[in-house]
Amino acid sequence: MARPPAYLQPMSSDKFKSFKAGETIFKKGDPGDAMFLIKSGQVEILVGDKLVELLGPEEFFGEMALIDHQPRSANAVAQSDCEIEVIADKQFLFRVQEMPYFALKVMKVMAQRLRQTTARTMEG
Repeated sequence: MARPPAYLQPMSSDKFKSFKAGETIFKKGDPGDAMFLIKSGQVEILVGDKLVELLGPEEFFGEMALIDHQPRSANAVAQSDCEIEVIADKQFLFRVQEMPYFALKVMKVMAQRLRQTTARTMEG
């Protein structure tokens, strides 16, 4: 199996959490003090009961609330048993400053998600 890019490698200060299938990772309105990188398993991003996105290994979520210091805008629920790296605010800032590809990856994913949201809005 190919090794993930350096900017997705865990740092010694990062924490890992395990979630069982069906367990809530965060709820809409929770404080946005960390982002999450999926190491194994799948996570559903839900707005109300509507599935917005299904994410898997090496994908991240929760970055928007971390960046703009606003409450979470959706719910995140483990679809299967998951191992997730929790990237707190300080680790996020370190990665952005020291690993330019990490910042570019975050921006690219945010742009893709914005395009998807815009397309869904235009569809009705």
